Amino acid sequence: ELPRQRVQTLQCGQGAVRAARFNADGNYCLTCGSDKTLKLWNPHKGTALRTYQGHGYEVLDAAGSFDNSQICSGGADKAVALWDVTTGQVVRKYRGHAGKVNCVQFNGEATVIVSGSIDSTVRCWDCRSRRPDPIQVLDEAKDGISSVKLSAHEILTGSVDGRVRRYDLRTGQLFSDYIGSPITSVCFSKDGQCVLAASLDSTLRLLDKDTGELLGEYTGHRSTTYRLDCVLNEQDTHVGCASEDGHVYFWDLVEGSLALSLPVGQGVVQSLAFHPRLPCLLVATQGQVTLWREDTFQPEGDPD
Repeated sequence: ELPRQRVQTLQCGQGAVRAARFNADGNYCLTCGSDKTLKLWNPHKGTALRTYQGHGYEVLDAAGSFDNSQICSGGADKAVALWDVTTGQVVRKYRGHAGKVNCVQFNGEATVIVSGSIDSTVRCWDCRSRRPDPIQVLDEAKDGISSVKLSAHEILTGSVDGRVRRYDLRTGQLFSDYIGSPITSVCFSKDGQCVLAASLDSTLRLLDKDTGELLGEYTGHRSTTYRLDCVLNEQDTHVGCASEDGHVYFWDLVEGSLALSLPVGQGVVQSLAFHPRLPCLLVATQGQVTLWREDTFQPEGDPD
């Protein structure tokens, strides 16, 4: 089942929402604002829990740690911030990028933050060390890094230079696949076998992670200008992508046919996040975030 009914609308009050992200278990979400703030929500109830202030410019991405105790964020102030969830304070700020930080991720143990920047580098920061410099800099990209994802032993990056790069940390190898159009977003499939990449030629591509073979192409949405997110649903049966026409599109992963065109609002869909375990979708458009569930879902308190 795909999410088709809108069950919550969060009026974020943060200017334009640059990114919306679920936490590890999908019970909470983070929203990144153009007003320099970061907010923590229970999107299922529609309640704001906390506001985090400390970036000097708009916040472009954020991620929660596996145990929900910490948040990392990156912004247009070129900084990567590590936050304590309960106190709301910045624990550490990492400066080293020469341009705005587009994407951030924790590793599994939340001991390392990996950040990607418009400066064409990916930097790895040790959360436990007091050292101000990164423990590793990946500078193979020839243009800005738009998207970073992590698995247990690899770093996946998408770059404006049109390449998807995968760094295998166990073997120390780099695998690179040329798409040809600037990449806006990358993600792993849940089973870890495939990589999904969205690019500015209004095409979504599914690649075999190990061979780089093109397994599927998905079109119908509009992506020519903005950095738009792509997602896989919780069961790897469908791929989805934000669009510049105010819709979210989902395709059948195997058949490639369009399964759903969700009208979510006016203007560009800024950000997408799919729940880790449920048919549940977060969508950011302009200053609000909407939560979508499957048709059979009954909101709590509603009569059957």
